[in-house]
Amino acid sequence: MAKLETYREYIQNILIKYGSYKLDDEEVEVQLIFDTERDHYQILDIGWERYDRIYNCVMHLDIKNEKIWIQRNTTDIQIAKELVEMGVPKEDIVLGLHPPYKRQYTEYGVA
Repeated sequence: MAKLETYREYIQNILIKYGSYKLDDEEVEVQLIFDTERDHYQILDIGWERYDRIYNCVMHLDIKNEKIWIQRNTTDIQIAKELVEMGVPKEDIVLGLHPPYKRQYTEYGVA
């Protein structure tokens, strides 16, 4: 259970760090979504840019079976590398944004 709590804390700290930036457009807000009961964590951009609706999931991480799954990352930030630097073993990080058949060729966990 301590491992799960630690992983939750790491993920939340990363998302708080990168979700605290301000967008130039005042009509678009950055939302942090932390579902600690089901272990889903996201950064969303939500709002309007003139007449266009903005709804963008910037980052999405989950915890499944005591592994951190990186489901989406639309930035150049290397989330997996940051997690390793925090102490998460590479085998506990799954690059869910890659197809299952490609995960075996990464240096991270496969599932």
